Amino acid sequence: MSVIREDDVIASVADALQYISYYHTPDFIRAMGHAHAIEKNPAARDAIAQILTNSRLCAEGHRPICQDTGIVVVFVQIGMGVRWDAVRDLDAMINEGVPRAHPARTAAPGNIPARRGVRVRGARHAGHG
Repeated sequence: MSVIREDDVIASVADALQYISYYHTPDFIRAMGHAHAIEKNPAARDAIAQILTNSRLCAEGHRPICQDTGIVVVFVQIGMGVRWDAVRDLDAMINEGVPRAHPARTAAPGNIPARRGVRVRGARHAGHG
């Protein structure tokens, strides 16, 4: 039987959100590199170069790519026979991990209901800060 610890869930959510806020996916970088290589319009080519430069600077400096990164949507798949070593419920653990991703930023309350019809209280996003 697998045991999932509360602190591990919270840390995993925070780590995942930091990662996706700092890095573009490799396929995006490759596609933008290709677009830059074949673009004929100088203004468009410069714009693509700026996007690629900003992407690199964000990755190197661990700075969010965009200041308004939107709303966090978390999909969780839990197998059979899992035992929780936790005081909080899963929604609360996820909601705790969100602001830990970027503690210096203000987070707005969530506005998307959970799939099972219960509003995820305190869900946050990294924008507006």
